[in-house]
Amino acid sequence: MEAIIEIAGLHKSFDGHEVLKNINLTVNKGENVVILGKSGEGKSVAIKCIVGLITQDDGSLKVFGQEVKNMNEDELKTLRTRIGFLFQGAALYDSMTVRGNLAFPLKRVLRLKDKQEIEKRSQEVLEAVGLEDVIDKMPSDLSGGMRKRLGLARTLIVHPEIMLYDEPTTGLDTITSHEISDLILEMQKKYQTSSIIITHDIPCAKTVADRVVIMSNGELIAEGTFEALEKSPNELVRSFFK
Repeated sequence: MEAIIEIAGLHKSFDGHEVLKNINLTVNKGENVVILGKSGEGKSVAIKCIVGLITQDDGSLKVFGQEVKNMNEDELKTLRTRIGFLFQGAALYDSMTVRGNLAFPLKRVLRLKDKQEIEKRSQEVLEAVGLEDVIDKMPSDLSGGMRKRLGLARTLIVHPEIMLYDEPTTGLDTITSHEISDLILEMQKKYQTSSIIITHDIPCAKTVADRVVIMSNGELIAEGTFEALEKSPNELVRSFFK
């Protein structure tokens, strides 16, 4: 397997409080890895290190074989064009229509100017997430689940090789959460992405994970398939699945 993300001995502290403690994790090409853990465990800090938004205090973090902390600003910008980051709130521009939200990364990130190409890509991703009829609506006209789908479409429109999902089902009802989980799987197959999904939503983890790692108190305490960890002899590990 080809390693896309390689994390070794990663440490990060804020104001003397150690948030990440000796994190070791590899994500392979085309793989969905779920980081399962309670709120405030440092999961979001870990993925922000991957895109260079936060720099670790110690350890190695390589993406596409390159050490992220050694990258200059231009190299970081190039790296971020290859990584899609779906934030909890979808991070949409409420002053723009759906069309404008989708065109923005194409113009800003890929520097596209061809209106036909922008329109073609916009229609393609909206069809992929089942929102082909909302292109002229405002984000405020959409439900929470639709906004999440639009956030995913806007992230995918630049064809990222890595997807980072930060609590993709938070705040959604059970049915919509299932739809988003299924959509993550569909996008993995359609776009051949390698993904890290941060969640404490057990049904989501079960649906999307090729592999699960469990974070507790800033450390990765277990790793394996969902089924194996759910039946782990370690009581602490099993407790995450209740």
